[in-house]
Order: sequence, then C-alpha cells, then structure tokens
Amino acid sequence: MNSHDTHVGGPDLAALAALLADGTRADFCLALLDGRAWTAIELARHAGVAASTATGHLNLLVGGGLLTQERQGRHRYVRLADPDTAELIEKLASMAPRRADPPRSLPAANRDRALARARTCYDHLAGTLGVAITEAMTDRGMLDWEQGLTLTGDGTAWLAELGIALPPATRRPPVRSCLDWTERRPHLAGAAGAALCRHAFDAGWITRIGTSRAVALTDTGERALTDRLGLAVGTHTPVG
Repeated sequence: MNSHDTHVGGPDLAALAALLADGTRADFCLALLDGRAWTAIELARHAGVAASTATGHLNLLVGGGLLTQERQGRHRYVRLADPDTAELIEKLASMAPRRADPPRSLPAANRDRALARARTCYDHLAGTLGVAITEAMTDRGMLDWEQGLTLTGDGTAWLAELGIALPPATRRPPVRSCLDWTERRPHLAGAAGAALCRHAFDAGWITRIGTSRAVALTDTGERALTDRLGLAVGTHTPVG
C-alpha cells in the first residue's frame, strides 16, 4: 500500500478550507451569520463586488455545502446551510487574526461597536450581551460545564418559566458552546440558545439595528434580564 491509499475516502479538509480562502466568500459567510436569507445582489453590494462575481462565488459555496439556496420567482436567496455551519464560521472568526483595516469613518466604527455589544450568531445571541447571559446562567446553576456543556434541571425550569419548551430531540444538541469572535469567550448556542434568542425577539427584549445582525437591548429587555438573571446590563455583571 502506498502512502496515498491512506487518504482514500477521507474528508477533504483542503477543499473546505479553499472555499473560505477567498476574502469575498469569507465576507459572504460572515454576513450570513445574521441567520437571514440574502440575494446575490445584496451580498454583492455588501462586499463591494460585481453581481456576476458574487454569483460565481455563491455557486462555489452552495456546491461546497456551506450555503443552501431557494428560489422565489426570479430571485435566488442563499443562507448558511445549518447551525453547525454557522458555529464553524463563528469559531473560525474567533481564531482568525485581526485585519489591519484603514481608519474607519465614525458610522462604521459605531456599527462595529454595536456588533461587539450584541448581535445574532445565526439563530442565537452573541457579543458582550450573549456572553453575559451565558455567564449569568452558569453562575445561577442553569448551565454546567464540568463534563461538557449541559443544561441543568434549574436551566430547563427557568426556560419553562419563560414559556420556552425545547423541541423534541434532534441531531442538534440542546446546548452547545460557541466561541464568540469578539469576546473570545463562549456564548450559548444549540436548541436552547436558539429558543432563548427567539423569545428575546418575541418578548421585545431586543430589536434589530437596521439591516445588520447587530441588536439593541430594549428597556423591557434590560428589566427582564435584571429580574430573571440578576444581570446589571449597564456593566454586564451579576447583581445580588
């Protein structure tokens, strides 16, 4: 047996890495972390490339399994393939070196700060707010990290008090740790993280900022997090 035989049938990690080795394709994947479906024209405008260029890149990402697509009339919409893909992109972003960007305008700097404070990571909460909620749940015994991240009985009861029932068992785990690319600390993902994010939107705790994936905490959300998690949102430290 020669040395090449050991690779037959194995995962082609290089092919996956090549999909993200292009800056435009990587920017597309980061933009799609908002969990929504985008058109090629919207992504082209976001990345500052021609629509035909965007289409070529999107065909590669769809063919490689990182994106999925659907058509409505003349429009093609793309989104990240699944939560696992989103968490892979977020984790890679947390490990990537920071780009030496040129000086940014004040609006651009404000957008960056808003993303760092609170944003969606596909379908769960990230940024300073997401990490603070995860740490507060841990401090209150709702999450246990001793043998891998698990949702405790207290955590299940707390979600139930909010009216959140976790879906029946699927391939997606109830909870998963997702390394936050701005905080470099974990935030809560998995089915519970997604359900909590949906509740935060539905209950008016958070609201989107423009068309980005940045979110703002409302007064209602600030009161809820203080009452239910002892979270002093101004400083993101537990109180009481």
